[in-house]
Amino acid sequence: MSAVPQPAADQALVEVQRSGGVVTLTMNRPSQYNALSEAMIAALDGALGAVAADATARVVIIAGAGKAFCAGHDLREMRASPSLEYYQKLFGQCAKLMLTIQRMPQPVIARVHGVATAAGCQLVASCDLAVAAQEAKFAVSGVNLGLFCSTPSVALSRNLSRKAAFEMLVTGEFVDAATAVARGLINHAVPAEQLDAEVDRIARLIEAKPAVAIAAGKGLFYRQLEMGVDAAYQLAGQTMACNMMAEPTLEGVQAFIEKRKPNW
Repeated sequence: MSAVPQPAADQALVEVQRSGGVVTLTMNRPSQYNALSEAMIAALDGALGAVAADATARVVIIAGAGKAFCAGHDLREMRASPSLEYYQKLFGQCAKLMLTIQRMPQPVIARVHGVATAAGCQLVASCDLAVAAQEAKFAVSGVNLGLFCSTPSVALSRNLSRKAAFEMLVTGEFVDAATAVARGLINHAVPAEQLDAEVDRIARLIEAKPAVAIAAGKGLFYRQLEMGVDAAYQLAGQTMACNMMAEPTLEGVQAFIEKRKPNW
């Protein structure tokens, strides 16, 4: 893999590597369990924004260095600035990061090797896809400290069933990777030694598809979820019509008719 240029200030917090069209962003605060400090949020959001603007980038993987994937917000940093204005700003910045993931054209895969708690669990839920090691554990545990994980509940309730999401939110209990799969929080749980291979397998499957179809499909997928069924079908039909006019799509359909591989 070769490093992708990035602002010097972000080097220590988010490591960026690239292999073909697959870009891996690794949160790099292992001694703090990759907690989402203000600086980490800014670094990750900036790195994602740079990838979103790169037409040659096809898939993004978010990973964590050290023992944990992400332990959520940096509680020491939060406790040092106890003001409503500060907390509103912090949670606004975090929400912007999660929306960046959803709104960028490239699919984002969470590679979860260890625990993902509170806003770290929110990060997993906000990614388009997630693959975890069987040893990984997940929790929205703020309630154990007297703080209901309100912002994580937005992503959680849009991935899990209502009762499953609410149970995690009000109990603060950890769930294992198998349970996370069953509840819809992650796609796959695999042995730790197979984690990279499984993440890469999915990333390469996506990379092999036309970017125009993936970008259009991702945008449509999230927009229609917030619509009524009539409006959703109207938007979906318009999206498919525009997609059909794209050169890669016309080539793909013609290749199917001619029983050959498409020349993308």
